[in-house]
Amino acid sequence: MIDFTHQKYKELLMSVKSNGYDFQTYEKYLNSPNNRTVILKHDIDKNPSNALMMARIEYSLGIKASYYFKVSENVIKSTIIAKIADLRHEIGYHYENMDHCNGNIEKAINDFEINLAKIRRLYPVKTICMHGSPMSRHDNRDLWKKYDYQDFGIIADPYFDIDLSEVFYLTDTGRRWDGDKVIVRDKVTTIDVTSRRSESGRQKKVSEINKTKIGVRKKTMNERLGFKFRNTWDIIEAVKNGLLPDKIMLNIHPQRWTDKPLPWVKELVWQNVKNLVKKYFFVSRKALRVHGDTKG
Repeated sequence: MIDFTHQKYKELLMSVKSNGYDFQTYEKYLNSPNNRTVILKHDIDKNPSNALMMARIEYSLGIKASYYFKVSENVIKSTIIAKIADLRHEIGYHYENMDHCNGNIEKAINDFEINLAKIRRLYPVKTICMHGSPMSRHDNRDLWKKYDYQDFGIIADPYFDIDLSEVFYLTDTGRRWDGDKVIVRDKVTTIDVTSRRSESGRQKKVSEINKTKIGVRKKTMNERLGFKFRNTWDIIEAVKNGLLPDKIMLNIHPQRWTDKPLPWVKELVWQNVKNLVKKYFFVSRKALRVHGDTKG
């Protein structure tokens, strides 16, 4: 059977829903979290038409999700965003300003403000989500070492404002579910989250939720459970067998899912090549740097 098709995605959603989970947008979860819930979010890096197809699948099942769009000419399509919003989904900003501005934080915050205004002409954006920019040496989350996104009317970014000791995180980054070895920044870790923002006001509170009372970092839900899913069928089986926890964040990249043979093969080949590059030139080098720093 073929994975990463719209049919398989629909099967995944139906399995989760039939086993007692509610689906919530990220904004809805922040305001009124359900006890047994899936925060369904999409990172729109390219092919926004694929995002619309997924939005329609979800709508047909009575499911709402959050769609985070890059602000680039080939992604931020007003007609597509309007149609997705009409289906009662949330629209957010998928920011990559530190990468675009080559690490210049002053230029990056100006770029953030301009792009946020552009997407807010189409939807009243309240939440944002960083783009991992795996081929860049700049981490887009570093923007918030100096600035605070709440000053721009943003209430949250899931990579800062979700307690990952309570929420299980599933992502198709790298076109696979077990992509730890090829993921550069889209990782489940409270260390990254707690070290990114300043220690003032609410930022400190966000940091503290990831620590125990004696100040030791909590283990994430992923670390405690230790699941490794090779494909979508594995996740469906885990859901059916009641193995997954009550709170899940499911991160999907719509361009990776299609029923069309040629685009499916193209995405498969491209992602395999990209994963090799990330594994050997970015993830491995980063690990060596960390090891060297530790030894030093």
